[in-house]
Amino acid sequence: MGKSKGDYSFSTCWNVKRHTVGREMVEEIRSLGFRQVELNYNVTTELLATIEPMIERGEIGVSSVHNTFPHVGDPDYGTDSVLLGFDDEEKRKRAVELLVKSAEYADRYGAKAVVVHPGEVPFDYNIDHELKAIYEEQGRDSEAYRNLWKEMLVRRESLSGRYLQRIRRSLEEACERIASRGWDVAIGIETRSRCYQIPTLREAKAVIDGMIGAPVGLWYDFGHGMMMERMGLYDNAQDIDLIKDHVVGVHIHETIGLSDHWCPYVQSGDNTYFDRFLPIIAAAPVKVYELKAACRPEEIEESHDLLTSKLAAFGV
Repeated sequence: MGKSKGDYSFSTCWNVKRHTVGREMVEEIRSLGFRQVELNYNVTTELLATIEPMIERGEIGVSSVHNTFPHVGDPDYGTDSVLLGFDDEEKRKRAVELLVKSAEYADRYGAKAVVVHPGEVPFDYNIDHELKAIYEEQGRDSEAYRNLWKEMLVRRESLSGRYLQRIRRSLEEACERIASRGWDVAIGIETRSRCYQIPTLREAKAVIDGMIGAPVGLWYDFGHGMMMERMGLYDNAQDIDLIKDHVVGVHIHETIGLSDHWCPYVQSGDNTYFDRFLPIIAAAPVKVYELKAACRPEEIEESHDLLTSKLAAFGV
């Protein structure tokens, strides 16, 4: 049994693929010392059948749910889609419906927030995948990378305003419905893992600034932020101050190169880069580890010990 992790939560993305019984999935997370979980977008209604009694009995708390929740098989409403920014009005309204449904579950479980991937600037193919392959093989300074990056950026910058406008409209509609039902649930728009996806930290601030009074903030995913910084989309250290007061929750994980969802400090062997995120972690209302299945319990324990001792040493 791992030591108690206090008010830190742990995402089911770590072990959801290993379980067919929800209770067993949550028990495995409890054995690490966590008393709260984030129920991610791969959690099905079948898994919930044995998780809900645990929530009702107070055996586990739910910090957050990850839209689209419970699991929706249609990729149009999956984690890598235009989602709240669809041109097609029927699809956009369906995306809003699904977000409201996620919020309903969050309210029912006593969760504080819904994590949402708000959208993207669509491309005819996965240009991010190609850029990452060039990055790994030739490096960010190669001519091939610079040329394709410029091509991506031109399209992204020319169209992002249009999609941000639609995302904001969708968030406003969702928030109106959430407020009318009296649910005390925040929506966190998450920093993303592909360079054509929305939002950057500055885009998130623009959306949030335009929705004063609405329960919308940034869900700061540090690993994704690191990836986008390495690829050249934005600089976390430079932009953190713009957004730090608008964070509703965080996904705690680190990247090795462009591979994400590793335990901070432990697998990368880098003892300093992640320190820039410590003040954000300290202040975040919801703190969730979002780790991949390859992270072992002893590594999770070591990483948490390191992180909490650094927080104490820095006095944040």
